[in-house]
Amino acid sequence: MSSRVLAADLLKHVGARVRVAGWVHRRRRLKSVTFVVVRDRSGFSQVVLRSGEAPPEETVVEVHATVTANPRAPGGVELTEPVVETVSEPALPPPFDLYRPAVTAALPTILDHASVALRHPALKARFALSAAAVRGFRSTLDALGFTETHTPKIVASATESGANVFGIDYFGRPAYLAQSPQFYKQALVGVFERVYEVGPVFRAEPHDTARHLAQYTSLDAELGFIRDHHDVMAVLREVLAGMAEAVSPFDVQVPEVPARIPEIHFADALKLVGAPADEPDLAPAHERALSEWARREHGSEFLFVTGYPMAKRPFYTHPDPARPEYSNSFDLLFRGLELVTGGQRLHRHEDYLAVLGAAAAEYRDYLAAFAHGMPPHGGFAIGLERWTARLLGVANVREVTLFPRDLHRLTP
Repeated sequence: MSSRVLAADLLKHVGARVRVAGWVHRRRRLKSVTFVVVRDRSGFSQVVLRSGEAPPEETVVEVHATVTANPRAPGGVELTEPVVETVSEPALPPPFDLYRPAVTAALPTILDHASVALRHPALKARFALSAAAVRGFRSTLDALGFTETHTPKIVASATESGANVFGIDYFGRPAYLAQSPQFYKQALVGVFERVYEVGPVFRAEPHDTARHLAQYTSLDAELGFIRDHHDVMAVLREVLAGMAEAVSPFDVQVPEVPARIPEIHFADALKLVGAPADEPDLAPAHERALSEWARREHGSEFLFVTGYPMAKRPFYTHPDPARPEYSNSFDLLFRGLELVTGGQRLHRHEDYLAVLGAAAAEYRDYLAAFAHGMPPHGGFAIGLERWTARLLGVANVREVTLFPRDLHRLTP
């Protein structure tokens, strides 16, 4: 049996008899001929069928045919004298026409029928872009001496609080789905110095918004021997540049990452947006206003907001030595939305004991690494779906999430 030839490679085989395989993307019946467009992972091939009935759209087929040059056909060639064989039974009609250039279905229809709907080239392309961004994340950190890790997603205690975790029964013991790999990536700084992870995180937050999910993909990094959070921000800048370069072949507005991303202290940010001085966090409207300011004043689509109040940051956050009520932490805003959270962590065992007090016993395993010596360190986490949504300009993160899980959706 001849090897399968992909649509993208057919031009190399003009005049030869080949075997292609894929899905029937579209049938166009004319008076004396039917054009059958076959879709595979690389693109489309046009089959010229002069007799017989073409299988329905989305039927999986194998075609043996001669490659004939035709500048008007997809890829400059078409498949003539074909023998079309169905690999599976004739397909049922999809939930909407997958061959139309634009997606005609509403988001609920797409999500309800995701396993088929995602075959639409425009929808599929979103996740190819997302995968490219992850490659950019990985390759940048690999070049900077980071080690990729894979940490448990079933944990014995909540990472940041007990109010927004999914509890599970772990062989008769209480356990939780991990909110983040935070505890583990900190411990692994003591092993590798620089680590990163790409994996799912779980948040049992009853938010029903266009920016929240109960499960999303987090791009985490942690590095040791830093001076403060600005060293973390410098690495994050390199990562963003690598991710932007990785998606440059796609049809998106690729952001320019400045050599130095502008930053503003949280207290100054509140003044800028006219919020009360005792406001503990930024509202979505504040994030949008600050992003507009960064674009207007600095020509940047990115903005670091540093120095969030310690009261709003997890217990492992390092305070600003000069202003202890504020933290050595940051958020990164991108096109009006918080994309990254990060900062410097506490690294002295005695500091953790002081912060946790009586609760320190609950974190015994976590604190063990610090009792055996940990360098000053910090890290960050990027929400992959938010990054992709901002790049594509879509309003809802579910549009760039494979099989999303939210307040209402547990299937498919």
